[in-house]
Formats: sequence, structure tokens, C-alpha cells
Amino acid sequence: MGFRQDLAVLRHRDVRVFISARFISILGSTIAPVALVFAVLDVSDSASAVGIVLAARSIPNIVFLLIGGVISDRLPRHLVLVVANTVSGLTQGLAAALVLSGHATIWQLAAIEAVNGIAAAFVMPAMTGILPSIVDRGELPQANAIAGFARSSAMIGGGAVAGVIVGLTGPGVGLAVDGATFLIAAALLSRLTIPRIERAATSMLTDLRDGWSEFVSRQWIWVIVLAFGLLNLIFTACYQTLGPVIADRTFGRTGWGLVSACFGAGLVASGIIMLRLKPRYPLRTGMLGMLLTVPVMLCLALLPYTWAMAIAAFLLGVGFDIFGISWETALGQHVPIEKLSRVSSYDMLGSFIAGPAGQLTVGYVAALVSVKAVELYGAALFVLITVLTLIVPSVWNLRRLDI
Repeated sequence: MGFRQDLAVLRHRDVRVFISARFISILGSTIAPVALVFAVLDVSDSASAVGIVLAARSIPNIVFLLIGGVISDRLPRHLVLVVANTVSGLTQGLAAALVLSGHATIWQLAAIEAVNGIAAAFVMPAMTGILPSIVDRGELPQANAIAGFARSSAMIGGGAVAGVIVGLTGPGVGLAVDGATFLIAAALLSRLTIPRIERAATSMLTDLRDGWSEFVSRQWIWVIVLAFGLLNLIFTACYQTLGPVIADRTFGRTGWGLVSACFGAGLVASGIIMLRLKPRYPLRTGMLGMLLTVPVMLCLALLPYTWAMAIAAFLLGVGFDIFGISWETALGQHVPIEKLSRVSSYDMLGSFIAGPAGQLTVGYVAALVSVKAVELYGAALFVLITVLTLIVPSVWNLRRLDI
């Protein structure tokens, strides 16, 4: 009976539509990073080239995040998502055509990813505000857990498909599949009916100031964001950039696809746990979950084998989902809905701003020292930053609201 009550939030039509769109979009987006990285490695067998293309997406994404937050608070959020997903679908289709035709170059892939990064800058803040707009705050933990479960299931499927497609047919087909899923998601999102939020007509600069005031007024928000600025730098450098390079030289591309699938399996397992767990102290639980990131970096340094990486990736998925659901619940319950997208955009800006530095420099740093040293130092710093964040009282003591 309790589990059935946890799923009661699915009675809302818009919740079902939104979760379906999120599922199909993430299914393709899980394939895309694997396909993109190996497409770059086919063009130029260089970790630095991988970092350049990934940073070409990250930098415009960061630059446009605040604008994305303002626009998502001003306009119907589901329509913002429709436009952004359509743009992403078309650009990924172009990348697929270039790769499949054998005419892709690094600068072309970088330019396409830059456009994708801009589109994603509108997707992320708008996405954060959808569920709090269509369910009561008391239902938000369950809604976030179900959305997280759908995301996790998509990542398992996407990881498995990525390994098959990239390993057997090549990265171009993977990019084509990703483009198609974006367009399907856009069609689904166009069916949402989001309640209109009445707000005063103000300038964009005023909106940005209001969002900043809301952001800095809550210590737990900016402390977490500051920590994740550093944690994401480490993660993007050690896992997202160096990970596929290490895989290509050791356990293979199909093995990396399996690792991605195990990451998704960890997300699913965590989603099931979080449906019932509903932690009273969400940030405490979430940051402890982030410590499960460390084993994957240790395995990349010391045990670059498919079986070891699969286990570590499963733990990585568990930790990521615990934090993600806990964080979305904390924001959705404690931040006013009319300012949520702007606060989320400041959150994403601070969390992601250092990522491109890791993407651009890790190849050079690894060449100067060693890949193993980068992974080990990254793991040690990850633990230190997480522990320092946990000892901040406003993070440790933030409670879930039961309404």
C-alpha cells in the first residue's frame, strides 16, 4: 500500500507527460557523450581534442545560464523546453551527418556542441521549475524520485545502446539517435499545461538581481554550489574527459558503454531506495552519497578493467542520484516557485563554471605527470571538499518540509 501511495503522484497527466519526455530525451543524451567522444578520437586521437570539444559545449552553456534562468521564469517553462530541445535535435542531426559522411572536423564538432551548450542553458533552469509547478510541495519528494527513476532507467538503456551502437556501427549513428530523441521529447513537452505564474513586469537586470538576492540569502545553497564548482572540475577532468581516453587504451569502447549502463543501473537502484527513504535531512544524505564518486576514479587509476569499472560506475550512479533527488527536493521546497529557475541558473553557473578548465587542461596535466596521478589526486581532493561541505551547519541541518 505504501509503494502504491508513493506512485500516486502519477495521477497527474502533466507529471506523466513530463516524465515521458524526460525519459526519451535522457535515453538519447546518454548515448551522445559516448558517441561524441569517440567521434572526436576517430578524427584526432588526442585527449586534448576531446577536452576542446567538451569545453566548446560547456563554456557557452555557462555564459547563457543566467539568461536561461530569467527567460524560464518569464515565459512558460514547457515552451522554453520545446524550443531548446528542437534546436538540440537539429544540431545533433547535423553532427551525425558530418560524422557518417566522413567529413567531420574538430572545429565543426566544437561549433555544433557550442550551439547545443546554449540550448542546454535554457533546458536546465526550465526543467527545474516544471515539477514544482504541477504538484504540491508535499508530493515533490515522490515526484522527484519517480522522475529520477525514469532518468536512471533511460541511462541504463542509453548506456547499453551506446556500447552496441558505438562498438558495432560507429559514433555517427549514436549522434543520429540522440538527435531524434530530442525531437520526440519536444513533441511531448508541447502537450504540457503549466499554470501561469503572475509576476510583476520588470527588467532582465532586476530579475537577475532578485534571483541573486534569493540565492545568497540561503547559506546552504551557495555553500553547496561553491563545493560543486570544485567537485565538477574534478569529475569532468578525471571521469568525463580522461575516462573514455583510458577506456580506449585499456578495456575498450564497448566496455565503456557497459560502464555507462552500470552507472544507469546505480541510478535506478538509488531511485527505488529514494522513493521510500525520503531523508529528513536531504543535503546531509546527498553529500554523503557523493562520496560514492571516489571509487570510479580509483579504478581508473589502479584497476582499469571492465568488471572493476562496472562496479565503481554502479556506486557512482547510486551516489549521483541520492544527491540529485535530495538537492531538487531541497530547492523545490525552500525556494519560491516564481524565482526557482533563476536560483537554479545561479546554482548551475557556480557548479559548472570550473568544468571547462578541467576539460581543457587535464590532457596537458596528464602528459606532464601521469594519468594515474591525476586520478589519485582527484579522488583525494574530492573526499576533502565533500567532508568540508558536510561540516557546515546549514548544510548538515537542513530539514525536509512535510506539507
